[in-house]
Amino acid sequence: MRLYLLLIALTFATSFLLTPLVRRVGLRVGPAELRDRDVHTAPIPKLGGVAMIVAVLLGVAVASRVDFLSGSFRDPGPALAVVAGALLALVIGVADDLWDLRWYFKLAGQTLIGFVIAAGGVRLEAMPVGWIGIPSESVQIALTVFLIVLTMNAINFVDGLDGLAAGVGAIGAMAFFVYCYWLARTISQYDNSNFSAMLMAILLGACLGFLPHNFNPAKIFMGESGVMIIGLLMSVAAIMVTGDVGAQEGYRFRNIPAYMPILLPVAVIMLPLLDLALAVIRRTANGRSPFSADRGHLHHILVDGGYTQRQAVLVLYLWSAIVAFGSVAFIFKEFDWRIIVGINLLAALGAALLTMCPWLRRSLAAWKKRRGA
Repeated sequence: MRLYLLLIALTFATSFLLTPLVRRVGLRVGPAELRDRDVHTAPIPKLGGVAMIVAVLLGVAVASRVDFLSGSFRDPGPALAVVAGALLALVIGVADDLWDLRWYFKLAGQTLIGFVIAAGGVRLEAMPVGWIGIPSESVQIALTVFLIVLTMNAINFVDGLDGLAAGVGAIGAMAFFVYCYWLARTISQYDNSNFSAMLMAILLGACLGFLPHNFNPAKIFMGESGVMIIGLLMSVAAIMVTGDVGAQEGYRFRNIPAYMPILLPVAVIMLPLLDLALAVIRRTANGRSPFSADRGHLHHILVDGGYTQRQAVLVLYLWSAIVAFGSVAFIFKEFDWRIIVGINLLAALGAALLTMCPWLRRSLAAWKKRRGA
């Protein structure tokens, strides 16, 4: 565990210290133009994802030289694929931040990243429900690419308020790390290294290091490169951990919840996925392209409803933490599942009441006004 913590500290320090330097470059090349759906009032430079990607690459390089994590690099293919995918995300993301690429160019770039990852051996080889094998290599590649592109775009949809995407990414990475580390300790008492745990530790540090510069009032945005690296690492970790549980040695441990490999990846990015699904439904119902931009995201609704930017972000952090850590809690057999369900329901109820506070206050004020009249 100590080496994972050192890895988190390394990527945190790299991302934190490098972001101000990247911001200077961003100010020179020109800050982002204001758009109708934006909630900030002054142009702010992008390119913050560059610092995050550099932190990720440094983290992978250092991890590859640590004996404790050598088990994660026995097959160098996945690590090399992650590095190649991160470099592609860097190029595509910076190009989009500077020249605002068309959506189909970005989609093509994300698809290319997915194919690079699949070519490196990171593939969804079995459905994590019932461990139904996927014998077709082409289907494995197609599902892998789809998952990577979906996750990238889901993260992109919540990148609309200062600190939101970085915070949600950090919360998801932390919850996912706890599960992956627990899984490694459960499968083997001699080798606690785990590729997915390593990736989540690296991502956690990169997000936390960037967050102080990005929290409201933001000094810099992560841009497309930051969104893509979060989605890339999340999806790769989800695919790899599915293989960990499906491995033959994993069957010896009956206390591994078989549903967790599919539940947890969905849980840690539940908020982005929900926002993505609602946006597609909303835009399609209005006769618009699902890729067109609007001001109907969850964070826009909260801000328009009466929350400040900071308050809206903290509310969404709360929901992300409840879903992610509430799901992770089920892996610990020391706790009765009924108690966990009860705590999750109470937490969700409290979060729902907190979320509705501005609307409840207005309704109460209107009721008192009608009663007084």
